[in-house]
Amino acid sequence: MVNTNDMGQKIHSLQETINYKFNNNHMIIEAITHSSYANESKNKNIRYNERLEFLGDSVLGLTISEYIFEKYKHLPEGELTKMRASVVCEASLARQARNIGLGQYLLLGKGEELTGGRDRESILADALEALIGAIYIDGGIEESRKFVLNYFMDSIVLASKGSLFKDYKTDLQELLQSKGFEKITYKVVNEYGPDHNKSFDVEVLFGDTVIGRGSGKSKKEAEQRAAKEGIKRGQ
Repeated sequence: MVNTNDMGQKIHSLQETINYKFNNNHMIIEAITHSSYANESKNKNIRYNERLEFLGDSVLGLTISEYIFEKYKHLPEGELTKMRASVVCEASLARQARNIGLGQYLLLGKGEELTGGRDRESILADALEALIGAIYIDGGIEESRKFVLNYFMDSIVLASKGSLFKDYKTDLQELLQSKGFEKITYKVVNEYGPDHNKSFDVEVLFGDTVIGRGSGKSKKEAEQRAAKEGIKRGQ
């Protein structure tokens, strides 16, 4: 477990990096604490970042939606949706997390540490969303908005040119909706491995028909790979 001095240095360094000073240091500690660390701790009251991740996801989506809605007035709803999806996808979030070196500040369990958790896309993406959620609670919507636009502006510009990340789920939905109205669903059919190093198998169904399958270290990654396979079959 991290001692008090090391924790203080982590908090100070991260705040210097992101140019935001927390009023409540408990929020930043929660944001960088992974469930694996909390599960291995003798202190069962340690809070980890999954709830903040949930909140940060919404704050991020709203901020990006509002900005591109005002900035790109010529784009129809469908293009705005694709653009936002590209900016907030797991790969994009992990990219920004690496830009600020977020991985080095994370509190991870030993198993997660040994299996490369500090650079795992799903963990980095989740931690960045948690950090956004923490800033929102600590400083309000304007501070969280400032943070998001500061770190995601380059992604927004790249997405506007169609040169950021492919969002296969959105592309698949558009492809299949042009052919019919059956519901598109994603189903986790298998998960395996220890808690600190899980993998997921996901199927994508068009109606009742399986049209793609994918695997990944997170459900989001597996869904994207399943959608990519679905696009190949549906073309």
